[in-house]
Amino acid sequence: MRLDDLRPAKGATKARKRVGRGPGSGHGKTAAKGHKGQGARSGGTKGGGFEGGQMPLYRRLPKRGFTSRNRIEYAVVNLKALAGFSANAVVDPDGLVTAGIIKKADREAVKVLGDGEVTHALTVKAHAVSGSARAKIEAAGGRVELLGAAADAGTQAGAPAPEATNPE
Repeated sequence: MRLDDLRPAKGATKARKRVGRGPGSGHGKTAAKGHKGQGARSGGTKGGGFEGGQMPLYRRLPKRGFTSRNRIEYAVVNLKALAGFSANAVVDPDGLVTAGIIKKADREAVKVLGDGEVTHALTVKAHAVSGSARAKIEAAGGRVELLGAAADAGTQAGAPAPEATNPE
């Protein structure tokens, strides 16, 4: 068997309907649209979700909540996942990808949470760190460095910004 011998099974393919190609085709003149009426007009269809005048489903269901366009999706890493790193190692998003803990360092912001224990000193570089995780890392002799916008603002993501001083 060769590639040029391959054919679809008998009856598996069907020629497309070519409308508006004259009376001999059986789909000439009105091009299978019938006479007059909305369906015969150009652009003559109702939009998706139209239910013949009945209240559409998307309007019948209650609307709840709000989704921010600027929401940051964090790749969550617990402290117990960091147990595999050696003492005094630098744990950053690239290292987490190499270890198989998160999928993509360039697309995901990393947040470290405090579930688990740290037995040795680590330098953790992440976009956000919970208070309990920070306390456990520093208690083990490690350091926490914030990356991205959180580092620029000098605050943890989600934490309130420092109070501005009034010059007056």
